[in-house]
Amino acid sequence: MYDNNLDLYIDGKFTKGSSGLTQDVINPSKDSVLAALPLAKKPELDAALAAADKGFKAWRRVSAYERAKIMRKAADLLRSRTSEVARQLTLEQGKVLAESTLEVQMAADVIDWFADEGRRAYGRIIPARSDGVRNMVIMEPVGPVAAFSPWNFPVMQAVRKIAASLAAGCSIIIKCPEETPGSPLALVRCFHDAGLPPGVLNLVYGTPAEISEYLIPHPVIRKISFTGSVPVGKHLNALAASHMKRATMELGGHSPMLIFDDVDAEDVAKLTGALKWRNAGQVCISPTRFFVHEKVYDNFVAKFTDIAKNLKVGDGLEPTSKMGPLANARRINAIDAFVHDAQEKGAKVATGGKRIGNQGNFYEPTVLTDVPESARIMNEEPFGPVAVMLRFKDTDEVLTRANKLPYGLASYAFTHDARTATKVADALDHGMVSINHHGLALAELPFGGVKDSGFGHEGGIEGLMVYMQAKFVSHRS
Repeated sequence: MYDNNLDLYIDGKFTKGSSGLTQDVINPSKDSVLAALPLAKKPELDAALAAADKGFKAWRRVSAYERAKIMRKAADLLRSRTSEVARQLTLEQGKVLAESTLEVQMAADVIDWFADEGRRAYGRIIPARSDGVRNMVIMEPVGPVAAFSPWNFPVMQAVRKIAASLAAGCSIIIKCPEETPGSPLALVRCFHDAGLPPGVLNLVYGTPAEISEYLIPHPVIRKISFTGSVPVGKHLNALAASHMKRATMELGGHSPMLIFDDVDAEDVAKLTGALKWRNAGQVCISPTRFFVHEKVYDNFVAKFTDIAKNLKVGDGLEPTSKMGPLANARRINAIDAFVHDAQEKGAKVATGGKRIGNQGNFYEPTVLTDVPESARIMNEEPFGPVAVMLRFKDTDEVLTRANKLPYGLASYAFTHDARTATKVADALDHGMVSINHHGLALAELPFGGVKDSGFGHEGGIEGLMVYMQAKFVSHRS
């Protein structure tokens, strides 16, 4: 069953708001309406801002030790509700239930980790040049946060912003995605039921541009956190900068995967296939450009293509499904456009390349070969179930190709040669590099990109520090 009682959450209360405006929430597997989502307008945003201002003044005075207790209780509640939250997530986002379940479980880990890390947000003492002087650096919460999270990981992306804000002592207004509102609301209910004081956490839905352009310039807001596309991120960052607001931008990627000739090509195909088709490729760190050494290219592509051909695509609630639908109809049109453009420019479709059926947003796992550099998919983030196979011979040459794009989020490599691994790690111009495994996105690890993929981090100690500011105090006794 789907919990269709959807609300906003403002100042400790669940509310439909006063506008009366709603938006349908659609099941991407069946094209059916799940619920009507209430939308916030100016009165609700004003109420959320007032609540966040009040909540921050109270929450910052709560000790990190006591904040951690409430956060840990919320994490325990989320774990106890995993099955219902995961089902809600799958119904409105589409990913298979096993992936939704893992997302919810990892979200609880994020809360726990930040709860503990908040108790270790230490300042420091700087040796003075004069007797009787004490130079201190004190870490303080930056203030009320306006956060914006996406639909591809509606629980995980929201919890990273919420947990880090709360651990630092900040209050937060978070706008979660209108396509997938139920699971973030269930997450917020866990904090509410754990006893989080009113106003510290506020959840709104509505017209994205209206909400961001109202919240970001508002004097109550001191910090912005956004996860989403590069164009929107650049716009919001410019808006934040014009009002001197601190920002964290976790934007799109176009991840290269480098596969060298000293690995077992078929084994690597199994590992990288699991990474590529996760969430139907709707992952900012999903590998898209597979640079495969010419000596193992044929074996790798054959195995990878075979895995794609035999992948069971279907409703995320079906136990046999290994890949669900795309989250919305827009993605079907976008992926079709990428594939057709590549074909027109000479690319070959090794498998896939078409929509599946007429109901739901299902698309075949797609492998392209012989793709020219001029194809759109070589230069724009596809954000879907398409993998591009590319040959290489020389290490320096492939590193240049891998770094060519303005994206710089994540990159991957498989090699058993320690010197090659070190060279690759040093040379790849990306915020995250994972070698010989998929070692990204855990709670304790920094997650963030460079270049057009944004700046700042979520996760790790770095993910806490972006919600804090250093105050220097020099005191003479």
